[in-house]
Amino acid sequence: MSVDLRHHTALTPAVRRDLLDVYTDVRAPLLHLPNYGVAAFTERLEQHTADPGFELVLGYHGEVAVGYAYGNSVGAGDRYWRRMAEPLPDGFTDAPVLAVKEIGVRAPWRGTGTARRIHDALLARRAEERAVLMVNPLAGDGKVRRLYEAWGYREFNAQDATAQSPRLAVMIRPAR
Repeated sequence: MSVDLRHHTALTPAVRRDLLDVYTDVRAPLLHLPNYGVAAFTERLEQHTADPGFELVLGYHGEVAVGYAYGNSVGAGDRYWRRMAEPLPDGFTDAPVLAVKEIGVRAPWRGTGTARRIHDALLARRAEERAVLMVNPLAGDGKVRRLYEAWGYREFNAQDATAQSPRLAVMIRPAR
């Protein structure tokens, strides 16, 4: 299945609609949970789009959005680092990183390499030297975490993102 990748640094109404359509499809089994509901996602999305260096990659099959990944730059003073479970080594936050905030692909495109292509397209245009992401270690019975490990991520910390979410594994890899 061919997928056309489109980069966005702002959300037009059409791009927002496409992103929300994919999100609600991908997260359908979890939407009843407070942290995964559309309202909670929309609230996070508003914050993320306002953060420095926001970028979204949407994958399309024809005109149908099938997957996405987005993130933003995280610098030394960012609240992202203050919620880490373990202290960070001296100098760890000196250089900004790309925080990959969300990745999602509709079921028919899973296992086709589409998620990896979207992820790699997001990292390809970035100036940051490292990328970080958080994952629920139990997601997909550990399958999601193992996928990120196959992409070169390694766990380096943990975070309690919100009161409604489980403790998340924080993973890092070189951006290139």
